[in-house]
Amino acid sequence: MKLNNKKVTKLEGDASEREFYRSKNSIIIFSKKNKKKNLLIYDAINKILNSGGINAPRLLKNNYKKNLIEVNDLGDVTLLKLLKNRKNKKKIFMKVLDLLFKVQKIKKFYNKDFTGRKYKMVRYSKDKLLKEAYLFNEWYLPRKLSKKKLNQFKKKFKNIFLKLSKAIKLPDNIFVHRDFHVSNIMLKQKKFHLIDSQDAVIGNPAYDLASLIDDVRLKTSNSLKEEMFNHFTKKYLNRDLKKFENDFLILSVLRNFKILGIFSRLAKRDDKNKYLKYIPYTWSLIKLRTKNGKVFDELRFILNNNKFI
Repeated sequence: MKLNNKKVTKLEGDASEREFYRSKNSIIIFSKKNKKKNLLIYDAINKILNSGGINAPRLLKNNYKKNLIEVNDLGDVTLLKLLKNRKNKKKIFMKVLDLLFKVQKIKKFYNKDFTGRKYKMVRYSKDKLLKEAYLFNEWYLPRKLSKKKLNQFKKKFKNIFLKLSKAIKLPDNIFVHRDFHVSNIMLKQKKFHLIDSQDAVIGNPAYDLASLIDDVRLKTSNSLKEEMFNHFTKKYLNRDLKKFENDFLILSVLRNFKILGIFSRLAKRDDKNKYLKYIPYTWSLIKLRTKNGKVFDELRFILNNNKFI
């Protein structure tokens, strides 16, 4: 097949509207829908990462009129592939935590896109956080509940999510990748590279750590999760630990409710059923993070008494 006058091979896509093609020396990203975010903003955020010393895809060529850009090829070795069959994951994860800290040191939240226009990262508003959590109500709940119960539970979960968002304590002042998980970290020439960064925002310092430790794509032991959290907070945390832990738990829970909604939507709307296999582990992570703490009392009661978990 030819694309942009190059012979290319189509690669397996992700959960977005983009299509990926490999040519001899590059990756071509095609996005007709939402192309501003998937091409322009994507490039600008990669430049922000690169200027902060983080390896991210570099633009080689753009053909915005034809809905595509070309970036350097980072290979096929994701962190997920690297860790999948390893018994001892700790050493690698500790290096990834070093990468996360480096990402959080970025203080320049703007750069130019390939049209020469300045792009400034947006803040991760509570409204946005809630809108994402409500995907659970919109897409997951209709799969599990009768019409009679649906509106009742939508109201209950909406009220709970709102209360949880109001219980978040730390300010939004850190570079947040927003999808900092094992499928978005590549290993090339013994160096980590961060991909899929078009949704990055200025947000809460606990969000990306929750994404990594409670990643639904890779099962890890509770002891390793605890070690990772302790390593990061002891080595890098320069803020109130109780507030950080509070936000970590809440953001992990809200993020995983969002994931339940997204994966249900991918299955029903886009016929991408492969994501449904992650749903049981997503629920187990929600159960893990809500087992203690007054802030989760109401949620824990609903989940336990209505056979969600």
